[in-house]
Amino acid sequence: MDEATEDSEVPLRLRPVAEDDLPMMETLTNDRAAAGEFQWFGWHDPAFVRRRWADNGMLGADQGMLMAVLGGRRIGFVSWHRTRTGSTSYCWNIGLVLAPEARGHGHGTQAQRLLVRYLFAHTQMNRVEATTEIGNRAEQRALEKAGFLREGVLRGYGFRDGKWRDNVLYAVVRSDVESWDDDVEQARVRR
Repeated sequence: MDEATEDSEVPLRLRPVAEDDLPMMETLTNDRAAAGEFQWFGWHDPAFVRRRWADNGMLGADQGMLMAVLGGRRIGFVSWHRTRTGSTSYCWNIGLVLAPEARGHGHGTQAQRLLVRYLFAHTQMNRVEATTEIGNRAEQRALEKAGFLREGVLRGYGFRDGKWRDNVLYAVVRSDVESWDDDVEQARVRR
């Protein structure tokens, strides 16, 4: 799972989590400065990451996590979990956490696009969605560049830093990804 990033010819890759990745994951989820404004939800059980890794290596039937790696350097991780959309239907909801030094370089766009391709290649879900706070303009741009469509505002959706906050819902469906492939092919023809 490789894709070149906007600022480098080195491909960004997603790979399974290894035990030596756990300290970085713990820092990105349990350190206020590393998590950043929109990913800081307060301190939580510090052993959570290690228990989940010991349980299933972060790859379960209904949820998972993969490391985002650039040129052999860990830059963050992506995650997904199954969400009910109807009485007999589900979709994936994805998330992304990047190390502070990896933000703002297009890596989030690439990682989310790679994750969508991975999920559609290896599962039968037809929809992948993501939400982000309405004030998180960088993530909104990353999702749009990754091919997600903005579907609407979810009022009072997430609680962070003492306040209920509006979120924006984005989604991509399987047929959208087919058009990504058409775009790549058209770009090759134009060269």
